[in-house]
Amino acid sequence: MPADARAMESLLAFWAEAGVDLTYADAPVNRLAERKRAAPAPRPAVAATQNRPGPAEPDVSGAVADARRLAAEAADLPALAAAIAAFDGCGLKFEGARQAVFSRGAPDAPVVIVGEGPGADEDAQGQPFVGRAGKLLDRMLAAAGLTDRVFITNTVFWRPPGNRNPTAQEQLVCQPFVERAIALVQPKLLLLVGGASAKSMLQSGDGILSLRGRWFDWTAGDGTIALPAMPTLHPAFLLRQPAAKKRAWADLLLLVDRLDRPERG
Repeated sequence: MPADARAMESLLAFWAEAGVDLTYADAPVNRLAERKRAAPAPRPAVAATQNRPGPAEPDVSGAVADARRLAAEAADLPALAAAIAAFDGCGLKFEGARQAVFSRGAPDAPVVIVGEGPGADEDAQGQPFVGRAGKLLDRMLAAAGLTDRVFITNTVFWRPPGNRNPTAQEQLVCQPFVERAIALVQPKLLLLVGGASAKSMLQSGDGILSLRGRWFDWTAGDGTIALPAMPTLHPAFLLRQPAAKKRAWADLLLLVDRLDRPERG
């Protein structure tokens, strides 16, 4: 790939991570010149179709209810993994994914890492964060002394086609399984990796560059669990923007500091 194309790809990825997902137009338009050429037109009456609602979001309430029931029945992590693999309520399962990708790491870890969704390597191997981004994450965790102190999962358990971000509906359907995993692991802290994870877990519309490095209060949907949660940059983003590694490293140091801080009696 030519250098200028790689630079453009990197820049677009940067703005996507920052939450910018729309452009005004493919090319600049001289609006003043257009205004001079075009005679002013009378203001049209409001069309009857103007107030019509847009396309309805898919109703996933039944799938969410099924996921909540199956998650609640899982007494341990192996049972939860089996329930996820058997679950048919998430459409991603039928869009080319090879298998469910649930978790890896210590089952009693003090930190649960929640990523976005599996990629091609994860889909092939059946574990989250095992590709290039995962190897970078592992190196960062090792440098921070967190190698055996994390449990890693994602907001969805099947690879989205083309490695796109999971939709809010797909994340909502999988949410009961994520929350059950957190309840079974019983961590002290959450690390939310990437914009799609942070936005879903915190129900926020802000971009990851605004959210990262800050502590938030995460609460499970049923209100039974509340934990401190910190968003950080996705390692795939760090591979495209190496200069941002220092910010992700600073986030990890903040997390370790809070994790190892003596508890007050």
